[in-house]
Amino acid sequence: MTSSTQAAQILLANRITNPQFTTLPADICPQSIDDAFAIHRQMETTQTIAGWKCLLPPDDEKVIAAPIFTKGNINTATDTADELTCQLIADKNLARVEPEIAFILAADLPARSQAYSEAEINNAIASANMALELMQDRYATDATPSFFERLADCMFNQGIFIGPELNLEQAMQTNQNQISIQQAGAEQVFAGKHPNGAAINPVYWFVNYMREKGVDLKAGQAIITGSFCGIVELEFNQLTTINYQGLGEYKVTFTQK
Repeated sequence: MTSSTQAAQILLANRITNPQFTTLPADICPQSIDDAFAIHRQMETTQTIAGWKCLLPPDDEKVIAAPIFTKGNINTATDTADELTCQLIADKNLARVEPEIAFILAADLPARSQAYSEAEINNAIASANMALELMQDRYATDATPSFFERLADCMFNQGIFIGPELNLEQAMQTNQNQISIQQAGAEQVFAGKHPNGAAINPVYWFVNYMREKGVDLKAGQAIITGSFCGIVELEFNQLTTINYQGLGEYKVTFTQK
């Protein structure tokens, strides 16, 4: 059994309630981006890819690009009166989420030698939706995993919730947006700002980066590109209203796995 196979099995097994993992054994711990991606490839042999998370690279030595294996909940309702349910594993006894925009692929984008143009990528996108990245820190508080191990573990991701569809052109260009979240009579308001400018920007980089890595992207997969306000901590079993000012709104109740 290869080191990447061993690491993949351990990291997938940690996707349970409060695993409080330390770190991978030194002999199978990834030491590079390619090592982390090799672990992803092994994970994919037993998991179905629902989507991807990405950001523009923070520096030359770091890449944020990881598969999302669990959709959590998928919803395409346009009626904002619909009440939705999102099930996830508690993290610190809370539902921890990141408000994002998901771009859903309408067509495959297979790996090829020629770079994809922005126009080709735009034409391959079916829709943009309000979305929540479902977060889980699977490491103990005193653990110190390396960046490459965090990347192999898919950077805190435990799934994705996809909400109502947005205007695609408007969503692509969204940079700043006030995010308000109401729950149990209390409201949290955030001066939301996308970390990479327009929300679509990381998609252009990501598609061609994965192309260079020989990774095919598939129709139906969702690509999320970064939170507008970091991690938001919410209670379970409370009707929650999430509003992106001028873009959309929906109601959801978080339930614990």
